Amino acid sequence: MKSVKYILTLLISLTLVNTSIFAADFVLKLAHNGPDQHPFQNGAERFKQVMEEETNGAVEVQIFPGEQLGSEEDTSQMIKQGTLACAVESAGGGLSPFVASADLFNLPFLFRDVPHFYRVLDGPVGNLIARDVEDKLDSVFLGWWFSGIRNEWNGKKPVMKPDDLKGLKIRVMGSPVLIDTFNALGAQATPMSWGEVYTSLQQGVIDGAETDHVDLLVEKFYEVTKYVSLTGHLYLAAGLICSKKVYEKLPANYKLAMLHAGQASVQTQRDAMEIMTGEALAKLKKKGLKFYSVDVGPFQAKVGSVYRKNAKKVGGMSVIELVSKQ
Repeated sequence: MKSVKYILTLLISLTLVNTSIFAADFVLKLAHNGPDQHPFQNGAERFKQVMEEETNGAVEVQIFPGEQLGSEEDTSQMIKQGTLACAVESAGGGLSPFVASADLFNLPFLFRDVPHFYRVLDGPVGNLIARDVEDKLDSVFLGWWFSGIRNEWNGKKPVMKPDDLKGLKIRVMGSPVLIDTFNALGAQATPMSWGEVYTSLQQGVIDGAETDHVDLLVEKFYEVTKYVSLTGHLYLAAGLICSKKVYEKLPANYKLAMLHAGQASVQTQRDAMEIMTGEALAKLKKKGLKFYSVDVGPFQAKVGSVYRKNAKKVGGMSVIELVSKQ
């Protein structure tokens, strides 16, 4: 007969080594396109923490950063099909190709500052678009995140006025509004998957892009570009969404936990973005990037046609005017 000591040792070993036998009841995969150092990861980790705590570990959230599961458009399709639980989808990349109204948030120079941006996202207009996202992507909308204030940058020359963009191939997200915007400004707008941008800059396929400071830093674009023009043309919204097909399989208390986790993630992610933006700017200057303040008036004057062309599909001029008044 085995000794009691031997049996106890064996049981302890099995508990420590083979914890997988106590698997969670549900495993939810959450995808986003930022690297581990991006504020998206902060929001995702907060979502995971609250979801797992409120379900006492019965739900496990696995986070897949850096486009590990595909581009934003890919993961939006997966959400709709129910083959992915949750994803962070920017208005410019993962939402606008499927939800026409989401392109409202991609109109250039729409927002005055960050407080204005948040008032719109958290108000009637943001709620209206969130419901549209739920309908078009068969999803549950959990909250609006902030993906930063975007500026134009390239490796050829400083852009101080719209004419300086002529002939430059600038990568943009798949949003029709963003494509129209950079074409109206005189650039050659070049839609491209996020994961292809760095090598395309290296190989000269594109001359530059438009991102916020955090992306410039964490994606190491400072290695392949030189000049940043502070156009501030876009405050990029991103939605945390989960598949309705997955959501409906959860017990009622787990559904409530998901809603709580989504709400908790919003402030965590926004705070991280605002803090990291200032830190990133300081680090980028130390790395030798040149930053240029520009008069945005001439840029704004060039994009009137973008508003006229796209107003109807994003809800009409009345919705655009509502945004401006908030």
